[in-house]
Amino acid sequence: MGISRTLSDFLDQHAVTYQVVHHPHSDSASRSAEAAHIPGDAVAKAVLLVEEDTQYRLAVVPATRRVKLGQLHRLLGDHVGLATEDEVASVFADCERGAIPALGPAYGLETLVDDTLLEQHDVYFEAGDHESLVHLGEGDFLFLLGQPRRGQFSAHV
Repeated sequence: MGISRTLSDFLDQHAVTYQVVHHPHSDSASRSAEAAHIPGDAVAKAVLLVEEDTQYRLAVVPATRRVKLGQLHRLLGDHVGLATEDEVASVFADCERGAIPALGPAYGLETLVDDTLLEQHDVYFEAGDHESLVHLGEGDFLFLLGQPRRGQFSAHV
């Protein structure tokens, strides 16, 4: 499948330089990092969140970490939970299940970024399938996110 059409169009519209890194099939962001021989801290894992009014947001953390919902609740001042697999499939309809790109704005989603990810000079994230990562420099990643809400809302796996 390769890079999703929505993601590809978004990257092209913003005229940023990016590379697609192919790797053997993997079933998680951390395994994608291993398969591509990339440090797990540099691979952005996206987690779709849902609020009570079914508003979606995307939380992005390094693949070596997990989202702490309690910390997100304090950061946002709202209760959020994890979206179901069916909700994820609906929002990311042009992606394989579980291969969520970490650029929420491409899908019209507010994106929350964990501070630990922003310590990386290069960022990689799922391209929409389980065999490709998109590689961006940190400046381009932040540029594409716009003004993301930032904070500390993750813990080591």
